[in-house]
Amino acid sequence: MEASSDIAGFRYADGALNQSHGYLLPALVRILAAENARRPLGGVFDLGCGNGAVAAALAARGYAVTGVDPSVEGIAAARRFYPDLRLEPGSAYDDLGAKFGRFDAVVSLEVVEHVYNPRKYAATLFDLVAADGIAVVSTPYHGYWKNLALAATGTFDRHFTALWDHGHIKFWSVRTLRALLAEAGFGAIEFHRVGRVPALAKSMIAVARKPAVPS
Repeated sequence: MEASSDIAGFRYADGALNQSHGYLLPALVRILAAENARRPLGGVFDLGCGNGAVAAALAARGYAVTGVDPSVEGIAAARRFYPDLRLEPGSAYDDLGAKFGRFDAVVSLEVVEHVYNPRKYAATLFDLVAADGIAVVSTPYHGYWKNLALAATGTFDRHFTALWDHGHIKFWSVRTLRALLAEAGFGAIEFHRVGRVPALAKSMIAVARKPAVPS
């Protein structure tokens, strides 16, 4: 596993939620609650758990949460602030299924846009999800009207900056993220847009189901 103290450009001074969690976490809680009502979730895996804040928020709601992150700094913060949670160094480039097993729900918030090999990421995600389970993947939203607004307001350079070390290297649309998840084997893929009005959403959340019976 390749670890870094500043991978993805994030620094972790504490174990707090960040600004994006203000719109991501409520949607995630609703999605997991709906799935839990469908069938009780045996466990939730957080792929890219950072400082553990989201994992802790889910654990506080009764979910058994396990997570990994490649950031040495992030995991150090997670262990300092949430010592009772199983949050360990790891990345989508590792054989996580062999180490941790399969989970009824795998959550990965604002990670896929940082990944150099998205097909490996998607394959690892698929392997971690138990049969008939779900993957919940969020990433900044890009669509026609939002891209048009960025162009009209002259904010393309700021939004798509090349000056953020380990920052966003992939910019996903509904179409491309759906294609990635479908190629990995997921089905019944649906999208939610969160943060601002849908046409100008800050992020989109894909909910993808692993088939109950292997195809």
